[in-house]
Amino acid sequence: MNQEQGHNENFRDSIGTITEEGKRAWIYPKKPSGKYYDKRKLVSYFLLAFLIAAPFVKINGNQFLLFNVLERRFNIFGLPFWPQDFYLFVISMIIGVLFITLFTVGFGRIFCGWICPQTIFMEMVFRRIEYWIDGDRNKQRKLDNQKWDAEKIRKRLLKWFIFLVISFLIANVFLAYLIGSDKLLQYIIDGPSAHLGTLFPLLIFTAVFYFVFAWFREQVCIIACPYGRLQGVLLDNKSIVVAYDHKRGEGENGRKKFRKNEDRASLGHGDCIDCFQCVHVCPTGIDIRNGTQLECVNCTACIDECDHIMESINLPKGLIRYASEDEIEKKEKFRLTARMKGYIAVLVIMIGILVGMLLLRSDLEARILRLPGQLYERKENNMISNVFTYKMVNKTTRDFDNVSFKIRNFKGEVKLVSTTEDFNVPAQGMAEGTLFIEISKNDIKDDKNKLIIDVYSHDRLIETTTVNFLGPRSYH
Repeated sequence: MNQEQGHNENFRDSIGTITEEGKRAWIYPKKPSGKYYDKRKLVSYFLLAFLIAAPFVKINGNQFLLFNVLERRFNIFGLPFWPQDFYLFVISMIIGVLFITLFTVGFGRIFCGWICPQTIFMEMVFRRIEYWIDGDRNKQRKLDNQKWDAEKIRKRLLKWFIFLVISFLIANVFLAYLIGSDKLLQYIIDGPSAHLGTLFPLLIFTAVFYFVFAWFREQVCIIACPYGRLQGVLLDNKSIVVAYDHKRGEGENGRKKFRKNEDRASLGHGDCIDCFQCVHVCPTGIDIRNGTQLECVNCTACIDECDHIMESINLPKGLIRYASEDEIEKKEKFRLTARMKGYIAVLVIMIGILVGMLLLRSDLEARILRLPGQLYERKENNMISNVFTYKMVNKTTRDFDNVSFKIRNFKGEVKLVSTTEDFNVPAQGMAEGTLFIEISKNDIKDDKNKLIIDVYSHDRLIETTTVNFLGPRSYH
């Protein structure tokens, strides 16, 4: 613990966005610039392009990403998933949680600062528009405090209007993920009055996004997001985080304001000149010099700002940098811990299971079930008949034509309750109906017989399922 922390521990039981009276303390972060910020912009532009394009890109006719909860249809990376594939979706979610856990143990909350949609939209879209209209930190503060004159009204209305338009566009993209891009485009062509049931949810989503990015802002990361709490459990002294090198920054006698031509080392002062630029640039309003805190999203803005200050006073950069507590305290470099190796092993196993299940997953799901309340029926020519219902789910974007059933392990006949003995299953659709299976009573060896039913499209085997065929108990 450095000397400044020893005198002031308020940061441990309070947050920078709330005043002592419990009111909102508005944050005016300084416009960031520097090496890491430039890299974050590139990453953000790529992710924004991906986010906007994903619902409109198709692979083999399947939307690249689709989460249609109402119709229970999901596409992930162009692969369609149906309710019957829910187990695959659960395993995918478990893999996602494991990956985020592993990443957090190793590199802290870097996901929040570089990949999280909330941060990307807030810092790379809405905040940059705000800098363009209102100006940097001091100009924003001055504009907020000035009376409602023509300049303030003009800037406020322009900013709020642009924020509202962007929120509306985000809501439309979000809707494309839920109902599908084709349906969304059709709704747009038809006009809002033709689809009022969709228009009202769209306006609600727009209002939510506008509220989050225009007012709630960093409170999402500090108050609402559970990931900040999760990092407090997962981080340890070996985790790489955005860290202040207090050994170098404080020295023996603490930090001190910069004076030209002063020999700071001989006076026992550290390299930190107490300029507060790392605090002013922070989008969540914390002082990184107090150590790792829940509010820190690892956005690296303080690293860029501190490096700029160090460079301007001819001191080495890296006073604030990506580092672990052990690297600062003990000069230990990052290495995989036993806990991280355990997470990696479990993650590899889960990915292997998922890949195996995906490879074994059939294009057509076939379910044949006994008609409730029915046993068996004696037919002519010494035949025993059972009645079943069938349901076919086509998970692909192509039709399955001339679909028929054949019994593999018994001599028998499958009769559909229709005019023909075959049918079609439409692309991404279902086919269902009733069928009879007839088997000679001489071939029945038990009162319950397991039949293997092969499903063919033309002469190609596309699925295999099993059913229990009931016969007279006397033939046991």
